[in-house]
Amino acid sequence: MARIEIKRVDDLYAFEATDTNGHSFRMDAAETIGGHNSGFRPMQTILAGLAGCGGIDIISILKKQKQEVKEFKMIIEGEREEGKEPSLWKHIHITFQFTGKVDAEKASKACALSIDKYCSVAATLRAAGCIIEWNSEVSPINA
Repeated sequence: MARIEIKRVDDLYAFEATDTNGHSFRMDAAETIGGHNSGFRPMQTILAGLAGCGGIDIISILKKQKQEVKEFKMIIEGEREEGKEPSLWKHIHITFQFTGKVDAEKASKACALSIDKYCSVAATLRAAGCIIEWNSEVSPINA
């Protein structure tokens, strides 16, 4: 069973999340609603979780295929439902960017396997009605 402890760290809306291994991150509200803007918004942590889950899958797959990934970056953009409470993610687009000796077709297949099959965060978002689209870009190592 997973266990996370959440502790309020100021007199407003800032919270620190810590797991059983001591890893932590901060969440806060925007200044426009009274927060200090000192951390991720809770809904942004879902996007970060999607990136982490997908990234672990993708790198694992490409390592098994002997691809030499020197740099890997993901850019995630999401759009939430408007005028609803709760306001769920309705559309997410991910750009996977690879640098190294990486076959573009293998990179694309690894991304598809992760987002469409293995990533539990992606499956959770899709179950709530979110559309997840993605593209991959491969750049060779600069000489």
